[in-house]
Amino acid sequence: MHRCQVSGETLKIPASRGSAAPSAALQYRSSGPSSWDSQLELFQETSFSPLLLRNFADRPALLWLLIAARATSPSTELQAPRNFSLPPRSAARTGCAGRFLLGSASPTVMEKTCIDVLPLTMNSSEKQEVVCIFGTGDFGRSLGLKMLQCGYSIVFGSRNPQKNNLLPNGAEVLSYSEAAKKSDIIIIAIHREHYDFLTELTEVLNGKILVDISNNLKINQYPESNAEYLAQLVPGAHVVKAFNTISAWALQSGALDASRQVFVCGNDSKAKQRVMDIVRNLGLTPMDQGSLMAAKEIEKYPLQLFPMWRFPFYLSAVLCIFLFFYCVIRDVIYPYVYEKKDNTFRMAISIPNRVFPITALTLLALVYLPGVIAAILQLYRGTKYRRFPDWLDHWMLCRKQLGLLALGFAFLHVLYTLVIPIRYYVRWRSGNLTVTQAILKKENPFSTSSAWLSDSYVALGILGFFLFVLLGITSLPSVSNAVNWREFRFVQSKLGYLTLILCTAHTLVYGGKRFLSPSNLRWYLPAAYVLGLIIPCTVLVIKFVLIMPCVDNTLTRIRQGWERNSKH
Repeated sequence: MHRCQVSGETLKIPASRGSAAPSAALQYRSSGPSSWDSQLELFQETSFSPLLLRNFADRPALLWLLIAARATSPSTELQAPRNFSLPPRSAARTGCAGRFLLGSASPTVMEKTCIDVLPLTMNSSEKQEVVCIFGTGDFGRSLGLKMLQCGYSIVFGSRNPQKNNLLPNGAEVLSYSEAAKKSDIIIIAIHREHYDFLTELTEVLNGKILVDISNNLKINQYPESNAEYLAQLVPGAHVVKAFNTISAWALQSGALDASRQVFVCGNDSKAKQRVMDIVRNLGLTPMDQGSLMAAKEIEKYPLQLFPMWRFPFYLSAVLCIFLFFYCVIRDVIYPYVYEKKDNTFRMAISIPNRVFPITALTLLALVYLPGVIAAILQLYRGTKYRRFPDWLDHWMLCRKQLGLLALGFAFLHVLYTLVIPIRYYVRWRSGNLTVTQAILKKENPFSTSSAWLSDSYVALGILGFFLFVLLGITSLPSVSNAVNWREFRFVQSKLGYLTLILCTAHTLVYGGKRFLSPSNLRWYLPAAYVLGLIIPCTVLVIKFVLIMPCVDNTLTRIRQGWERNSKH
C-alpha cells in the first residue's frame, strides 16, 4: 500500500512502479510553523458535495500533491491529523466536479465536468441517494446521466419499461408506480399534456417531492403555471419548479459550455432546499425565486427571445431605414431630377457609410439621454422617492444594448471607410483629376486650413472609436465583474460622455464650412449629418447645465435623500 504521509513540515508521496507518478518522491515543505491540520479547511454539505480547499495562497504545490496521491495507486491513502482520505478510484471516475480555491494570488478556480475530474470527497458509508425520473426523453436521459456521474442512484419511470434501450448504464427502469416507490424525490420530465396519469398515483406520490421541469410552447399558453397545475393534480405532494432553464445540451456539454443558473421555487422550504442541494451537486447554481407563484415567470424565461434587445433593435432599424431613404432622396433622386445623373451606385457604399455613423452617434446619445431626463425629473419633483415613468424605466434598462448596437454600427463605419480607396468610382475620379490637371498644366494650391480640418476630423474619429471600443469591453460581464462600482461608473459615465463629445466633434469637423451653407440644401433638406447632431448636441448642452455647481449641488442632495417639501 502506498501512503502519503505528513511528518513535521514535510509531505511525501512515494512513487509506485508502473504508475504515472514521478519516480522521485514528491515533497512539499511548509513555509511556516503552522501545521497542515490548521491550514486545511474542509467543507462538505453532503457526502457528494465538492471539497473546497482554502488558505493556500502560498502553497499551490499542494493541489498537485493531492491529485498525484490519487494517481499513484488505487489504494493510495492520505494520512493527516483529520483523517482525510481520497475516494476510491471508481468514485473518482464518476464523482462530481471538485473546486479548488487557492487564494487570490494563485489560479482562482479550476472546474471540470463530472466525467474528466478526480473529485476530493470525504469517506462516507452512507448509501447512495436514489432519485426517480418520470420520462425517458432527451432531457430525462441527459439529467439521469449527469446525476449518475455525480454519484446518485437513478430509477426511471416509463410507460414502456421494456422498450428503453437508450438510457445510461447503471440506471434502473420500472413502471411509474414501481419507480415512485423507490425514491421520495421524483423529477417529472414529461410535458404538461401527459400529466393526467399522475392522478392514478396520488396515494404513492403523497408526501413526496415532485420536481416540475416542463416548459410551454408559447408565453401564457395556460392560465396557471405547469407547476401550479401539477400541485392541483397531486395536492399531497410537495411541488418544486426547477431545471426548466437548463437544456439537455447544457447537461451533456458541461457547466463551462452553457448557463449554470437554475431557477428554483416552491412552497415547502425543506423540499426546495433538497432540490437546491441536488442542483449544487450537479455543478450548477441554484437561484431561489420564492414560492410556487413565481413558477409562471420562471416558465416564461426560456421562451423569451432577446427581451431587452427588442426595443434597441426596432429603434436602430427605424433609424437606418429613415436615414437611408433620406440620403437616397438627396443624393440619388435629386441629381437625377435636376441633372439627369445616375447615382444609384452610391446606394451600395456611399449612402450606408453615411447612415451607419449617424445611427451610431444617435444611439450613443440615446444611451445618456434617459439619465439626463431622470435628473431633470428629480430636480422638478425635489425628491428621488417617486417612480420614474414606465417608459423611462424600460429605456434606462436598455442602455447597455443601445450602446453595444451603437458600437456595432461604428465598426461598420470603420470597415466601409477602409474600402473607400479601392472603389472604382474613387479610383476613376482620382485618375481623371490627375490627367485633367496634367493636360491643363494646373495644380491646386496647398491649403493649411483644409489640412487642419482633415487631420482633426480623422484624429477625433480615431480617438472617439478607441473610447467607444473601451466602453464596449467594460460592459462585458467578465470585465465589469472585475472592477468595483466606482471604476465601472467612471468608465461608463465620465469616459462615456468624453466619447460622445469626441464623436460629436468628429461630425462637426466633417461638416466644416458647409455646415449651414444654403448651397448644401437640396429641396430644403440639410445634409444627413446635420440631423445626426441634433440629439447628441442636445444631450451635451443639458449635461453641461446639470454639472454647473448651483444645479449639481441640489441634485446631489436629492440623490442623497434630501426632499424639497420634507417636513423633517
